[in-house]
Amino acid sequence: MFLGGVTDRLAALPGVRAVALGGSRAQGTHGPDSDWDLAVYYRGPDFDPADLRAVGWPGEVSEIGGWGGGVFNGGAWLTIEGRRVDIHYRDLDVVEHQLAEAEEGRFHVEPLLFHLAGIPSYLVVAELADNRVLRGTLPRPETYPEKLRASAAERWYGTARATLGYAKANHAPKGRLTEVAGALATAAAQTSHAVLAERGEWVTNEKCLLERAGLRGVDGIVTGLTAGPDVLARALVSAEELFENVLSSTKGSVGR
Repeated sequence: MFLGGVTDRLAALPGVRAVALGGSRAQGTHGPDSDWDLAVYYRGPDFDPADLRAVGWPGEVSEIGGWGGGVFNGGAWLTIEGRRVDIHYRDLDVVEHQLAEAEEGRFHVEPLLFHLAGIPSYLVVAELADNRVLRGTLPRPETYPEKLRASAAERWYGTARATLGYAKANHAPKGRLTEVAGALATAAAQTSHAVLAERGEWVTNEKCLLERAGLRGVDGIVTGLTAGPDVLARALVSAEELFENVLSSTKGSVGR
């Protein structure tokens, strides 16, 4: 069996303590062409990407920290038996620390390729909650921490308001269409994080983030943009109203 064979090879790498399946295949929402997302959880200095490279699967294998460092600290894009497989490195010491931090409502945001808003450090905790463990054992959060619900919703929405406020003060009056469009997209992603935190729903990436948060309506605002300062200013106000309404309705429907 494909998955079992790949999992056995990964679990046998030095330093690896567990292997988990993530993404759409773990959640049962995948299609026939979906990637296979696998995370290798390692501890200590024995884990070396050179050992993964030596397995001989074609593709690109990064060094530890090769994808920017931080909690999302590297991995591989491979083709195995004609299937696309993404391997993510997860340092168990880091994961356990971020689990403890999330329980206390503490987190930070890191930049990551392809992510408009960056990623929260509790992303690795979200993976523990959503992924399917294939080999080994991993800690698993029983619920979304109450302290994290409060702190993440407040911080993400505060960042979104600041993003729009900066664009309103500095870009809209100059007719900077691209900068305003970028601010709208970024603030929409940030607000989506706030909405999902308020609901106590884990986020592992930005795919379908706007849909999940009910913020797909921002498309209509972006579609109507032109370079006129008045048009850009109105668009930013409309976005502020949309984001506030969605977040307010979420708070009204979710009990603590």
